[in-house]
Amino acid sequence: MYDIRKQVISQKQVFMNIALIGYGRMGHEIESIAVKRGHIIKLTVDQANENDLNNANLTGIDVAIEFSSPETAFNNIRKCLSEGIPVVSGTTGWLDKFDDAVEICNKNKTAFIHSSNFSIGVNLFFRLNAELARQMDRYHDYHVSIQEIHHKKKLDAPSGTAIALAGGIVQHHSKYKSWCFLKDKTDTCIPIDSIREGEVPGTHTVTWDSEIDTICLSHEAKNRKGFAFGAVVAAEFIHSRKGVFTMNDVMGF
Repeated sequence: MYDIRKQVISQKQVFMNIALIGYGRMGHEIESIAVKRGHIIKLTVDQANENDLNNANLTGIDVAIEFSSPETAFNNIRKCLSEGIPVVSGTTGWLDKFDDAVEICNKNKTAFIHSSNFSIGVNLFFRLNAELARQMDRYHDYHVSIQEIHHKKKLDAPSGTAIALAGGIVQHHSKYKSWCFLKDKTDTCIPIDSIREGEVPGTHTVTWDSEIDTICLSHEAKNRKGFAFGAVVAAEFIHSRKGVFTMNDVMGF
């Protein structure tokens, strides 16, 4: 059976000292996978010990993996990049300061990658979504919408993944100019319906609907392992590089 992970991890295996910023459920999952792959979690930082993210404790760190909160993400990223430490960030809701992070990264000649979703499957989903939008640009009888479902503890809505899906459609379909909340639906925006229920890790569905049929493209995460695995792979990819990267670079698209 073909294993997509073998394609993604074609680079030589490396062993890193990792700073893990954000030690909730995702942080624990990342820790488990990183240790299994031979890495050392040298520093963990969460709300209870946020002052531990300092120059002294960052000494000897090869890469930081940041899954914190929208309110603290940029400051965490800034501290690490300013020390020349590569950063993998999966926090959403702070991207109004993304350009500032890029500037700090380049100034300190280090590496940075942000993704709304590091899952290998989701990044394949992004690719399929963009190609479907490209094809649907010839058939304007179809109208697109996005639905995303997540657990009740998720802070932001719509999800960063849903916004990224909308961006892929806007890029490749001439009719659509932006995304909007479902209640604000117009002919040129992509309506996103956000649902928060139970312990759902993440389900995203892109629907193209017409009078004669419906086409759906969907991704359902079964657990957080896919997100965590992709984040560790991204860390392995950037830790010895310089510059700003995306998951397309990691995936080899």
